[in-house]
Amino acid sequence: MFSKLINLLRACFWPWSDRYVHTGSDAGGRQDGLLWFKDSGQHLNGEFSMAVVQANNLLEDQSQIESGNLSSLESGPHGTFIGVYDGHGGPETAHYVNDHLFQHLKRLISEHQSVSADVIQKAFQATEEGFMSIVTKLWPVKPQIAAVGSCCLAGIISENTLYVANLGDSRAVLGRAVKATGEVLAIQLSTEHNASIESVRQELRSMHPEDSQIVVLKNNVWRVKGLIQISRSIGDVCLKKAEFNREPLYAKFLLREPFERPILSSEPSISVQQLQRHDRFVIFASDGLWDHLSNQEAVDLVQNHARNGSARRLVKAALQEAARKREMRYSDLKKIDRGVRRHFHDDITVIVLFLDGNTMSKASSVRSSKVSIRGGGINLPPNTLAPWSTAPEAGDN
Repeated sequence: MFSKLINLLRACFWPWSDRYVHTGSDAGGRQDGLLWFKDSGQHLNGEFSMAVVQANNLLEDQSQIESGNLSSLESGPHGTFIGVYDGHGGPETAHYVNDHLFQHLKRLISEHQSVSADVIQKAFQATEEGFMSIVTKLWPVKPQIAAVGSCCLAGIISENTLYVANLGDSRAVLGRAVKATGEVLAIQLSTEHNASIESVRQELRSMHPEDSQIVVLKNNVWRVKGLIQISRSIGDVCLKKAEFNREPLYAKFLLREPFERPILSSEPSISVQQLQRHDRFVIFASDGLWDHLSNQEAVDLVQNHARNGSARRLVKAALQEAARKREMRYSDLKKIDRGVRRHFHDDITVIVLFLDGNTMSKASSVRSSKVSIRGGGINLPPNTLAPWSTAPEAGDN
């Protein structure tokens, strides 16, 4: 029984970047210390740039771009999928989402023969249910997995329509040109679920009117039940199912009173809009970027430089700002190793998706080669499971 559960754990959470060796070629991305990047690539709707910098000992950010056929049917629909998954408490949930969300989406698109907000919501729900079943199976040997979760930001472009779905506090920002002035304005596309936002606190209070402690100001930071900053996620099962909020879970995750309804939600906020000719690019990033750059600062950095290396440039700007806040040099920050680096900044994932009007108008009839790439990082050696010797921080996204 024990060996079967361990094998299941390895199969579900084996780090993607341990399966492949990154070389000097940019075909699958390149590694430079704690920075992984792919400066330029081609997706069905234009070009993209991608970068990840690691701060945690185990990379908790996961990401992917899938472009080409969005279903298992040869007839399509075709388009591009972008995923940014910011884990907390450990890497397992983010890895699981990276392996399963797009697969659920493809299956559901095939069944419905179209992309829609309803299909996307069902893909999120299937991913949540799948991870919950894994937690149930692993609880006897790895109970702390009930306290692992992930924010989840997904973008889908199909037939000139952009869908953005979000759980947690990652963010998608559109760069839109203003015809009269030529400037490119930042337009936030995603709704965030972080207790630091007043509307999120109000939502939580309205959903839990009987609980005066549903949000608590702790050390100047608003947290749900005093534990976690985000109000929606994949995973965090101990805050969704009361039977997992008990020992041997770490004491810091245990609630004093039992709860009858889930404290956190897995229902994504979804926006749908038609792309316009003056829409230039979309920046998808974990909150590690937005901790240090405003929406407009990020858009200006992309707009005012060459496309090649845009994501890496954004990561560097965020790290430079993180160093400035700590009154240190950027060159010294870069020397700090993973684990210790987390005291200076979070894992940061950035994907810049450029929108090329001519390509997009032809996308529905294009049968181009498939693009499938995932953000890299440094992980533990093969056959090593994530350690649980110390209690991780919950929801410090």
